[in-house]
Amino acid sequence: MIQKFDRNDRRILKFPAVHPCEGISPAILLQSLINLSYNICGYQSKIFASQRKNAREIFRQVSILLMFFEDIQERRPNVLDSVVLSLSELHSTFQKIQFLMEDCTREDARIWILMKAHFVSNQFQDLIRAIATALDVLPLRSIHVSNEVKELVELLSKQARKVKMELDEEDENALKRVILILNQFENKFEPEPCLIKKILDYLDIRTWTDCHREIKFLDEEISMEYSKSDGREVPLLSSLVGFLNYCRAVLFEDCDFRYVDQSEVKSNLEMLSCLNLEDFRCPISFELMTDPVIIPTGQTYDRASIQKWLKSGNLSCPKTGEMLTSTELVPNTSLRNLIQQFCAEYGISLYKSRMKNRDISRTISPGSPSYAEAMKFLAEFLDRRLYWGSSYQKNKAAYEIRLLTKSNIFNRSCLIETGTILPLVKLLTSTDPSTQENVISALLKLSKDSSGKKEIIENRGLKFIVGLLKDGLKLETRQIAAATIFYLSSDNEYRKLIGEQRETIPSLLDIIKEGTTCGKKNAVVAIFGLLLDQKNRQSVLEAGTVPLLVELLVSSSDKVELKTDTLAVLATLADSIDGSIAIMQASGLPSIMKLLQSITSPAGKEYCVSILHSLCINCGVDVASVLAKDESLMSALYALLTEGTSHASKKAHLLIRILHKFCETSSSRLIRGVRHEQFVDVR
Repeated sequence: MIQKFDRNDRRILKFPAVHPCEGISPAILLQSLINLSYNICGYQSKIFASQRKNAREIFRQVSILLMFFEDIQERRPNVLDSVVLSLSELHSTFQKIQFLMEDCTREDARIWILMKAHFVSNQFQDLIRAIATALDVLPLRSIHVSNEVKELVELLSKQARKVKMELDEEDENALKRVILILNQFENKFEPEPCLIKKILDYLDIRTWTDCHREIKFLDEEISMEYSKSDGREVPLLSSLVGFLNYCRAVLFEDCDFRYVDQSEVKSNLEMLSCLNLEDFRCPISFELMTDPVIIPTGQTYDRASIQKWLKSGNLSCPKTGEMLTSTELVPNTSLRNLIQQFCAEYGISLYKSRMKNRDISRTISPGSPSYAEAMKFLAEFLDRRLYWGSSYQKNKAAYEIRLLTKSNIFNRSCLIETGTILPLVKLLTSTDPSTQENVISALLKLSKDSSGKKEIIENRGLKFIVGLLKDGLKLETRQIAAATIFYLSSDNEYRKLIGEQRETIPSLLDIIKEGTTCGKKNAVVAIFGLLLDQKNRQSVLEAGTVPLLVELLVSSSDKVELKTDTLAVLATLADSIDGSIAIMQASGLPSIMKLLQSITSPAGKEYCVSILHSLCINCGVDVASVLAKDESLMSALYALLTEGTSHASKKAHLLIRILHKFCETSSSRLIRGVRHEQFVDVR
């Protein structure tokens, strides 16, 4: 039996060959070897950006052995155990050869294979020696094959022992050129484009798309390296990413604007329905803190984020700018316990959150000096393009910023410091749909940085963002603008300014009416962010938000996250008498009662019971009488006492007390009414 390895899980330049099982049928082993040989020879038609000479030698040897295997199969002789042993060793070696061929011909790893050229050459040498060793113990005389094939195999065995798989001179020169360019970046010297072009042409990286693929591969490798204890490859990988980011933006004019991850449009708002979530976010990474610590200024940060900040040479508080008297980090135990409780109650994986935080927090500082300087050159180039480029060049520059800032904190800060926000804000008035989308997407990423928010507001970007929210030429553009509004509203001061823009709330409501599920969610959480300022609540009510949200609860039947976010907004509005009345007038009570019993989200149940409690408090017996008549509702409330979140349990307890008191009061009134009738003289 031949075991198989899942090739999708294999990391590049790892060769997890599976040895054939003991007692394997010679016929099966032979057929598997033939299949492997054909697979290896099939790589001859593919492009080898490097290692061409070594690959040719491998193909020659495998082709000869393929003839040998097929000759054995045709003659069908009795195969001795010693022959099976040798063929098993060849089988394991051929698997490794196939893995190596696969890696050397990858379309997205050409520069990495070049940088690992010496290691790859050593692998070729080891595999050739493994073939020689297997052939040394092969009892060739006992195998019935033609004399011609036997002579070829004997000659191959001798050559395999002597052949030297060395690095091709052209590969060596290309490798030296890449190292030279990385050193130039590190020394703050911008390389000559002609030198860069020679390397890219040698590796057959000829288009923007080719370059982008290489960057994506290297980013994935960096993530894998950070999951290891040493991460020793990170500086080199980061340097290459910086180099290729520069190449993609500066050297390739033609751009494929389709390379946008659709998850980006969702703007990572999955957890924004929770009222206290903002208190749990790290001010540096804007991600959920998993290990909060306090620094001497009294501010709290996630440990991984602040450590990266300090290691990069910063000795000030990122939030206040105060100089630190010491770098001591004091665990914020109470906040950590709250976060752990929060994650447990809402079914959030703390492990996944920690991994996500690690991925984003690793980008607070550049992975290497070469990356940092390449990014600075690139930021200046993009800034110039945004000011002085053609319409196409400005659009491409915005798109490059969109890609660079997607999940990299250092890139965001570098582009903000260079001054790219002002020209981006000016481009918001563009009449080109593609430019509008790319510019607002870039500003969305930059708005996650506290300095980015400030720059957007101070450069009068809010007015233009609200304009796109209302009149963007593409629905996607308007939806991304809604997400940007949310991030801007995370600041107390800006929240008030956003609410004062007359078009903000009506435009968000239009997206709730017309948008995709993702767009509706963006608009709902943006409204939720605005409601954190009490002054915005009346404006939200007057805009007719409540009837639309109640309708959304019914229409989004299978969208649990969207329902939960909608309930969060309604729960906030229900705190006031006007909000409760609006919910009652919109006939929201039956829908919320039904959702309490049907929604699967723990947060959704919490918001439902919170709304019902507020309605009872603010609207009195009209609500209590309806709730008291529903026996199934009472069962759901009692279930929340033991199964709900701590907040839901508390609200359920209060609501049950209100309903019991209402029932007791109603019974007393009824009894008094009956007694009174008994003594009335009816004559």
